Amino acid sequence: MIGKLKGLVDGFGDDFVHLDVNGVVYEVFCSSKTLSALPQVGHAAVVHTEMIVREDMIRLYGFFSETEKAWFGVLTTVQGVGTRVALSILSTLTPSELSSAIALQDKAMIGRANGVGPKLAVRLVTELKGKAPVGGSVDAGTLGLQAALGEGVASGNVADAVSALVNLGYSTAQASAAIARIIAKEGEGLATDRLIRLGLRELSQ
Repeated sequence: MIGKLKGLVDGFGDDFVHLDVNGVVYEVFCSSKTLSALPQVGHAAVVHTEMIVREDMIRLYGFFSETEKAWFGVLTTVQGVGTRVALSILSTLTPSELSSAIALQDKAMIGRANGVGPKLAVRLVTELKGKAPVGGSVDAGTLGLQAALGEGVASGNVADAVSALVNLGYSTAQASAAIARIIAKEGEGLATDRLIRLGLRELSQ
């Protein structure tokens, strides 16, 4: 099993990178976010990899971070999510955004990925609830608030403040993360208008 490759970038395709490791060139399929994070041809790179072995093929899938690799493994446990759809989701959403979408049960956010229809989006947010990989990039406080919002049990002032920020053009993930940071400092007892003002200040930094 190949878990990580260190070498020189030898070339790029639409959905893969060629990595030269001591003269052996590996073809590694990646999300567009990983491909854009890699250096130019001729420069050194490190890619975390997952090797998929089937009767008719052996393929390497590469990830810029361990968190993205972990999400790939979690996504492919869902029925209807193969490697291509998993990479499509990771090309559309960062691990942080994916954690937020699942915590918030945000089917529309996950449905932005190519190959994810309405039914599959519902299955993803339902089956993956509470299954974010260890080391995810969303802090526990933010995930806790997002889960409460998704379940409809967040305090009224908190839910109203997040809703107001979303109406002002911020994403639900951005708004809930900002309010979570304020709650961690000030507690949940703030009035809605003060939460909104502090949220705007937090988002402008």
